[in-house]
Amino acid sequence: MATAAEEIQVGERLVRVSSPDKPYFPERGLTKLDVVRYFLAVGDGILRALRDRPTMLERWPRGVFEGATIATRQTNRGDAFYQKRLPAGAPEWVRTAHITFPSGRTADEVAPSELAVVIWAANLGTLRFHPWPVSAGDVERPDQLRIDLDPMPGVGFEQVVPVAREVRAFLAELGMTGYPKTTGGRGLHVYLSIEPRWSFGECRRAVLALGREMQRRLPELVTTTWWREQRDRPVFVDYNQMSRDHTMASAYSIRPTPRALVSAPLDWAELDDARPEDFDVLTVPARFAERGDPHAGLDSDRHSLEPLLELADREGLEAPPER
Repeated sequence: MATAAEEIQVGERLVRVSSPDKPYFPERGLTKLDVVRYFLAVGDGILRALRDRPTMLERWPRGVFEGATIATRQTNRGDAFYQKRLPAGAPEWVRTAHITFPSGRTADEVAPSELAVVIWAANLGTLRFHPWPVSAGDVERPDQLRIDLDPMPGVGFEQVVPVAREVRAFLAELGMTGYPKTTGGRGLHVYLSIEPRWSFGECRRAVLALGREMQRRLPELVTTTWWREQRDRPVFVDYNQMSRDHTMASAYSIRPTPRALVSAPLDWAELDDARPEDFDVLTVPARFAERGDPHAGLDSDRHSLEPLLELADREGLEAPPER
């Protein structure tokens, strides 16, 4: 027999959670209600990551189980799916942002303005939130530069850490401050708050310039070669993550794997000792309650892209094509 729905007060809203006892991560004994309670516990952090940003929802309405797959553009079949448009029946208080995809098609995408929207989405099975690096007020000019340090197959987290440290050092030389987070897997992301003055193409060019600098500084570790089969170094700086409609899972999103690992913001001081498996739905709430959000200062200083674009000019780098 299905468990009765629960209504949870979230700010000024009463959010209905259906089937609260539905298993979501059976190997960890976690239910839908456990996932909802997790997002409530890290509410300030995840709302900071999503607030007023067009956000794609990654929905796993049946939970995460062995053999579960996510629908892709090629198969259009699976146990989970990406929701790019506002779902039918959404409450009137769920705000949206109007965006244009590279194909020219448009959509009204969820743009969370309050924590109740996150909990409403969690009730729909959303585990990962994929926000654009723009605000709803200006969807053409990114206000975040996102640097994706992507390990090749078989490469461990420990090989990505020195690349992240070098990214931090280089940004500091340019007078910029980056904020790292785990991906929930073996990689790392570094976020940088920027002035919303440049196009997606210019942002990709800036990240490519940074990646080439990392390649010079760490030639045994870093590559910017796009074609996977041609990469001969452990860590790829994925500049194409700054393409329009390419998004990263937000801070505090839950990776849809049996262990329910979380994309966790870090302080630079803890990077050497951190491990992705340290951060999951059960451990991160206590960490958040004790330490707060390491990304709380991310939006306090907006940096100019000019130093990175000047480097790109000196290197003769053009904006990479969107892929």
